[in-house]
Amino acid sequence: MGSGASKPSADSPPHVWKGSSPAAVSSDLIEALQSSPETDVSRQQALELQIQARVAAELKRLQAQEAEALREAQEKLSAPPSTEGQQDGNDKSSGLSRQTVSKEVEALRHKLEERKQVRQLPESVEAARSEVVRCLRENDRRPLDCWQEVERFKAEVRRLEKGWVDSVVDP
Repeated sequence: MGSGASKPSADSPPHVWKGSSPAAVSSDLIEALQSSPETDVSRQQALELQIQARVAAELKRLQAQEAEALREAQEKLSAPPSTEGQQDGNDKSSGLSRQTVSKEVEALRHKLEERKQVRQLPESVEAARSEVVRCLRENDRRPLDCWQEVERFKAEVRRLEKGWVDSVVDP
């Protein structure tokens, strides 16, 4: 099975198959293929141009679709909100809508400012944290020696998280 080489050597001639009977191809087909000016390169170039044209068309279609979606979104944003009070023919709708929007923005801004406030950590968590920092500074070349302090800190954080979850789940 492995006695012959799988690749022909450079000094051996290429193998040409010679059938016992002539190939059943019409002479018209052979003449058409031989006289055709089309080569592999020209076919490849034509295929490449066809692919580029399809990609360009698809890109234009997607851009038009996105432009339409953007236009619709802008129309929705610029259109005054339709409420039952405005359907009565009330012309002050733009003034009221601006005031209500500004009030809502101020309310949201106030809520965000409240959320930014960081709560003070309990003394036990702060003490465990400072112990970890102290140990890491003392053992700056051997941080793995501080594993006990890190475990105490993790336990304190777990306790704090459990208390928070319990307060949220059981109000």
